[in-house]
Amino acid sequence: MNRSAYLLAATAGFIIASSAGAWAAPKCGLNNGKKAEGEPILVGALVGQTGPDDFSSSADAAAAFFKCVNENGGINGRPIEYLVEDDQWNPEVAGQVATKLVKDKKVVALVSSGSFVEMGVNAKLYEDEGVMSMAAACAVSECFESKNIVSTNEGPLPSTIGAAQWAVGNLGSKSVVCIGLTIPSVGQYSCGWMEKYMESKSLKGSSVLLDPGAADMNSAYLEAVASDADTILVNLPAGMAAAFLQVVIESGTRDSYKWISSTPLYDKDVPGLLGDAWSGVMHVNAELTPIDGAGPDATNWREVMDKYASETDPRDTFSQSGYLSARFFVDAMLKLDPAKIDRATVTEAIRNIKNEKSDLLCGPYYVGHGDRHMPNHANIMMQMVDGGFKQVGECADVDSAYLDPIRAQEKELGIVQN
Repeated sequence: MNRSAYLLAATAGFIIASSAGAWAAPKCGLNNGKKAEGEPILVGALVGQTGPDDFSSSADAAAAFFKCVNENGGINGRPIEYLVEDDQWNPEVAGQVATKLVKDKKVVALVSSGSFVEMGVNAKLYEDEGVMSMAAACAVSECFESKNIVSTNEGPLPSTIGAAQWAVGNLGSKSVVCIGLTIPSVGQYSCGWMEKYMESKSLKGSSVLLDPGAADMNSAYLEAVASDADTILVNLPAGMAAAFLQVVIESGTRDSYKWISSTPLYDKDVPGLLGDAWSGVMHVNAELTPIDGAGPDATNWREVMDKYASETDPRDTFSQSGYLSARFFVDAMLKLDPAKIDRATVTEAIRNIKNEKSDLLCGPYYVGHGDRHMPNHANIMMQMVDGGFKQVGECADVDSAYLDPIRAQEKELGIVQN
């Protein structure tokens, strides 16, 4: 049985109810049960926590994993000191807090950042200062088109195209309108490439973009209706998406359209937030594998969260991604001499990551020395049902010319996607 078929068989019909369960203790780093007490290794992260929506679950998961690592030997005896800053969805603040972490605190790397603005502001800073950002919840094009940023999540472009691709093949969609944000390297980037995908299939794609600081959901829905689309693709943070979908319900026209979404709606709390009206109706793309998966990383992620994170910290795709970025970072650090860990050795260790495998991903994770990075570009589809989700689509690579340079890089590195 191939990996995609295994994942589907393992999760089909399994409804998400809770992250709790009778699992073994979490495994982290050296896993020796000894508290690390050496000189701390400073690691940073930037998140969009306060603003239009909270986009910090990736760093929450990384913080939990690093706590577990520090309780289990750290990085060969040295604990990780994790410094997380809030960019407030404000480009000026994003630049200020990145400078604080990179130039003042002199972090050796950034791990599991999650933001709609910071990567676009700080990509040049990271390259100039020779520091790597192993992000986990990227939403802007600069995150995937920069030498010093690599993310475990796909970002909105593959997720949006993946949702449309699935709808074309499984719902018979002929015209898709994408509801996104006016941030140029977010909405125009992801919804724009979805339009190109639809055009490549001789179908119709269009976009309605909202100002995240002053979104008018009623006007946005009227624009979507005016597009004459048969399918509406919600490409918004979960809180904004919920507000948009409430307008749809109040209009009484939900059943006039097929409904798909990019990854932000794949959160165990979202079905309760949206209500029964979207059960069996909303199909959500997931950038990683199911959050109720039974594999070793899926299980360990939940156990780490249950023991070291707050009960209110989201258990969503971005939390999975934050855990993975932190785990891949720790795996790379454990190969280094702890006495010689500095920004230069850490940067090189991260660039040398190759063919990392996880049941949370549809393919291998790698970094390399390229000018752009998108190791994760295959996804699955979920359907919202009965207060949870069920998997309705196997791991599938994204069909987009945008990935041509990425695939060329993979060929040079000998990376084989599943």
